[in-house]
Amino acid sequence: MLNRRKFLESAAFFTSATASQMLLPAWARPGSANDLSGLRTLSGTEFHLRAGRTPISIDGRPGRAVTINGQAPAPLLRWREGDELTLHLTNGLDEDTSIHWHGLLLPPEMDGVPGVSFAGVKPGETFTYRFPVKQAGTYWYHSHSGLQEQAGHYGPIIIEPKDADPVAYDRDYVIVLSDWTFANPNRVFAKLKKNAESYNFQKRTLLDFFRDVDEDGLDAAFADRAMWGAMRMSPTDIADVTGEVYSYLVNGHGPGDNWTGLFNPGERVRLRVINASAMTIFNLRFPDLPMTVVQADGLNVQPVETDEIQIGVAETYDVIIHPHEDKAYTMMAESIDRSGYARATFAPRDGMSAPVPPLRERPTLTMRDMAMAGHGAHGGGHDMDMGGGAMKSDAAGGMSTDHEAMDHGNMDHENMDHGDMNHDAMAEPMQASSSAHDGHQMDGADEAGLQEHNHPRGAGVDMVADVPARRLDEPGLGLENTGHRVLTYSQLAALDMNPDMRAPEREMELHLTGNMHRYMWSFDGVKFSDVDGPIVFNEGERLRLTLVNDTMMSHPIHLHGMFFDVVTDPDSHFKPRKHTIVVKPGEKVSVDVTADAVGDWAFHCHLLYHMAAGMMRVVSVRPRAHDMNHDSHDMHEMHDRHGEQS
Repeated sequence: MLNRRKFLESAAFFTSATASQMLLPAWARPGSANDLSGLRTLSGTEFHLRAGRTPISIDGRPGRAVTINGQAPAPLLRWREGDELTLHLTNGLDEDTSIHWHGLLLPPEMDGVPGVSFAGVKPGETFTYRFPVKQAGTYWYHSHSGLQEQAGHYGPIIIEPKDADPVAYDRDYVIVLSDWTFANPNRVFAKLKKNAESYNFQKRTLLDFFRDVDEDGLDAAFADRAMWGAMRMSPTDIADVTGEVYSYLVNGHGPGDNWTGLFNPGERVRLRVINASAMTIFNLRFPDLPMTVVQADGLNVQPVETDEIQIGVAETYDVIIHPHEDKAYTMMAESIDRSGYARATFAPRDGMSAPVPPLRERPTLTMRDMAMAGHGAHGGGHDMDMGGGAMKSDAAGGMSTDHEAMDHGNMDHENMDHGDMNHDAMAEPMQASSSAHDGHQMDGADEAGLQEHNHPRGAGVDMVADVPARRLDEPGLGLENTGHRVLTYSQLAALDMNPDMRAPEREMELHLTGNMHRYMWSFDGVKFSDVDGPIVFNEGERLRLTLVNDTMMSHPIHLHGMFFDVVTDPDSHFKPRKHTIVVKPGEKVSVDVTADAVGDWAFHCHLLYHMAAGMMRVVSVRPRAHDMNHDSHDMHEMHDRHGEQS
């Protein structure tokens, strides 16, 4: 039995221990504490993580999630730059699992992508991740197995810098945005494959038509409807999965839960915003409070004040808010298609709330999103004179372009010399299309606004963009006429000078392609299961990767293992460095990559169902010849051995 003296001694010990813990920085406190954000926090250098299934409640409705240590979102991991980490992942599920450390620079066998860098973790087994922490900032982790990420298998990571933090703040909150469905994710995916617009209940109506007649005239309204009808596409098809089936969450809480963060008026509050959703691009704003962006994808940027941010799936932004008044403020995270929202409250006292603004009118796609800006729609066969070629609806109801064709069936795409190719003659799907683009600017279209492209064809391609545009100066889809400031990529500039300022040695062009009617997604018209081999980078080379979005959806594209410099200004030494970038419909965007991470890395669209449908490739960074003692076959055998050891 515990007598009074023992009790007082124990109480004194725990009081002393608690006081000493409060003197420690956040990253060094024991794992039993909660973060200010209300997320369970683990810190230190060794971690024990267990995947399982756990009952949860969203806005009072019961569900069941894939969790880490019984938590969804998974525990917040707080690390320190320069530490060596050991993380033991035990699989308590009845299926394979994994953890990918999103945005982290680490050995490829620790990256956590089954089939690429390791074999995955079997039920009942434990895999140990070991790697040094080479960076600081806001990141996250999630499963790369099946559709577990949709079911709750994701969590935040905060890495404290080893040196002084350039960002000054008084409070620090982690904001994990996500989407949740009570339906089985596999059923959602199956439904999309049967009908890509299964969850789109915001289609245009007869009233919309009459409004268009009033604004544009009868002929223009009819021509517009005829064009969309010929393509069998909907201008309201902004998001594949919508608020019809999704609940949108902040730190695991639905809008009705009113997750609340506290502040004292006058404090600088740092919000570490992570879009950990499976399919939802969010528009983040405070209706009456500006935000100052200080970090993007974990790396510090020169401060930019704005009123709204479109944050793509897998992107992170750190912002500072500076509320001076003794009142509550609503943080509004509206889905890109305006079919729902996540929300939180920041207030001086718990229990306060502020008005939640109504959902804004849903956006619609335009001809600019088809890379047809400045050109009208025509009736009949719907040929549209593009100046450099005719874009027209093909037999599948999509858009295609007439070009000379050549047979690529017998090409060896891995070993061919891409520098000498005649790209103007290509029309079939290509593996990692690469060109020198002689006579063209490397950073965008020529003076006429046109550029010659490889236009992938085939069953996986229902349209191509003849006139892809540079859209880095534009806010995200649907935010063109908000009446307030919206962040654009061109406004971002790295706080520190770019580590590699060499001009690109080589340029590679890659098309983002899809067939909405069959729910097929791919790069260069070839889904992941059908590719012949990896995209090859050479160790140490400076490469310009140009992405052309031939689809009418925004795609957040993520490269594992390396950061890339977004070519906002080719002459800048402070290009924003990111690991994920949203490529808008009909957009052509270039990023510069320094291939400094030898190994195989996943490269994919971070819309989960797009990746599952085939919009993924492997980037293989090959060692320079003098360091290479084995061929690519030996390299893959090495990765297989890593998987067997797992």
